[in-house]
Amino acid sequence: MVELDKHKDERGFFARTFCVQEFEAHGLNARLVQCSTAFNLRRGTVRGFHWQAPPKSEAKLVRVTRGAIHDVIVDLRPSSPTRLQHLAVELTADNGRMLYVPEGLAHAFQTLVDSTEISYQMSEFFAPEYARGARWNDPAFGITWPLPNPVLNDRDRSYPDFQ
Repeated sequence: MVELDKHKDERGFFARTFCVQEFEAHGLNARLVQCSTAFNLRRGTVRGFHWQAPPKSEAKLVRVTRGAIHDVIVDLRPSSPTRLQHLAVELTADNGRMLYVPEGLAHAFQTLVDSTEISYQMSEFFAPEYARGARWNDPAFGITWPLPNPVLNDRDRSYPDFQ
């Protein structure tokens, strides 16, 4: 989780959302080569689980710029002691939190309100031939989603279970 260091005054606040030196000091991949935005019309929309396979694995920095999401990452690294474990956090435009998603982890989210917008910064260029996905409700992940009956596109609905 990345928390903003807000410098407040009578106008509001100013905060740095990314710094190469700070990320590297914490052992994080600070190479950011591409930025994307996802806009979601309806509350309950689920996107994911998505990741890129090696050699195009990517780290992501995820931030909500409007609305709110239930954001989830799952560790898919074969030799990791936390393999198939997940972390779920609430990211909102108001709380300003960001989630750093290391290489080798799958990412998904569910919108908690209508008209939610998410900003991504990625460490690798999108490579469709390395794009992978797993079913949003794969029992191996054990995710409890906050809202029933999610809005899904055909691609995310048709992903197989990870195993």
